[in-house]
Amino acid sequence: MANFGHVYLIGAGPGDPGLLTIRGKEILECADVVVYDRLVSPAILGMCNPKAKMVDVGKMPTHHKVKQSEINKLLVQFAQEYPQGIIARLKGGDPFVFGRGGEEALELVDAGVEFDVVPGITSAISVPAYAGIPVSHRGIATSFHIITGHEKAESNGELSLDFENLAKCQGTLIFLMGIANMDFIARRLMECGKDPKTPLAFIEKGTTPYQRTVMATLETAGETIVREKVTAPAITIMGGVVELGKTLAWKKNLPLSGKRLVVTRAAKQASGISARLTALGAEVIETPMIETRVVEGSFNWDNLANFDLLAFTSTNGVESFFTQLLASGNDIRVLAGKKIASVGKITEKKLLEYGIRCDYVPEDHTGEGLGKLLAEKCSASELDESRILLLQGNLADETLLKHLPKATRWVVYETLPVAELPEWKREAVECADAVVFASTSAVENFVQVSRLLIEDNSTKVLKHQVSFISSFVSRLSFCIGRMTEAAAQKHGFETVISDETTMDSLVKKIVEYYSAGERA
Repeated sequence: MANFGHVYLIGAGPGDPGLLTIRGKEILECADVVVYDRLVSPAILGMCNPKAKMVDVGKMPTHHKVKQSEINKLLVQFAQEYPQGIIARLKGGDPFVFGRGGEEALELVDAGVEFDVVPGITSAISVPAYAGIPVSHRGIATSFHIITGHEKAESNGELSLDFENLAKCQGTLIFLMGIANMDFIARRLMECGKDPKTPLAFIEKGTTPYQRTVMATLETAGETIVREKVTAPAITIMGGVVELGKTLAWKKNLPLSGKRLVVTRAAKQASGISARLTALGAEVIETPMIETRVVEGSFNWDNLANFDLLAFTSTNGVESFFTQLLASGNDIRVLAGKKIASVGKITEKKLLEYGIRCDYVPEDHTGEGLGKLLAEKCSASELDESRILLLQGNLADETLLKHLPKATRWVVYETLPVAELPEWKREAVECADAVVFASTSAVENFVQVSRLLIEDNSTKVLKHQVSFISSFVSRLSFCIGRMTEAAAQKHGFETVISDETTMDSLVKKIVEYYSAGERA
């Protein structure tokens, strides 16, 4: 074999990122190139190697962004350009179930490129399952048939389906990609003798937070599509098993079903809130706006003896401090006899993970609240202000030093802005319902990155980039803390603030907001 990269034809599954196979995820995490389709979930794209070249070849129902023949050639081209590299071809559903993966594989064989197929969960079976419809059921259907709903014959331009035999089929009929042609399909099946009363279901955006099931019969298929405004991506399932969906529908509408939320926390901190929002039905787009980095050498451990109280103002400060503490060969015994203060409950919880209980936590979980509390303790001679050590980031303001001018501050970590958003993420963010901010720096960097998209005169401004800039202004944002809220309002966001400066409170507020909106 020539010195080519290795191509993996990966099925992304029906939409729910949890249905991507473990093997598929492992490959995406180390891929050098990812060639992906329109129906791949943004959450799955977020699993890809952040250094990978991302290539969108997505197809719309009536417009092919990149022709299949060109996609085939692209895979060969990338295999040649990346010797020993990993090229992931990421397709919705399963590559070999109307995914044209066979055509891509043949092109690779002809070019001498080695490939693997990583099967995906096909929508033909999984989407009905999410709607409570088994494709086979004892006594109702002993077979099921998967049919493409849009492939036309070259000779006459009509659908190349054997309607005569399909009409006689006693099993379940599952049509993929056929909503635009379903009125014609239904009429032809009835003309060939299929019972007009045959139960039928359209399932839109199956397995995603936007899933919707619309019931009909064969004779009402066309009018139902128009009346209910059924749109792609959707599958159509016909047969007696459809009736079971009325009893077995298990996927409930959760409080955040159908909502797309952008989480802007630093990558290592986003997973907690993302998991909770996802469990409540939301589609979460993790879009970290800041990165944190330990300031190495910022600690002089000999000087630690000069302080009686250590004040932590963020979870990043806690992690940075203990990372260097352990790296230096020390452990928590060097804190024996020292008082510990935390700005709020989130930081207090993080300290507890390291076995440290806090002595001081203000009721007002802000720098102002912590400064006032410690200043009061100093006035009461409970603390010596000159022996207080503030452990903060490089962007910390002067609030604490204003209340504690004799205290010492160590910068223990740096907050760095994320330089840019990849195109696939910009498109996902643009369609979001709200943005979640946990810090003022996340707000500022979100706005800054957005502005940079149109201020770079060296590149042509794309239409969707301009709309991205305008669309986030006045968009709803959920904020932790008054300072974060003020920063968001300054840039034109509509804001909703959590009752407490905790993630639990923020998630609760998000649910309350959307629940109240539905009641209204």
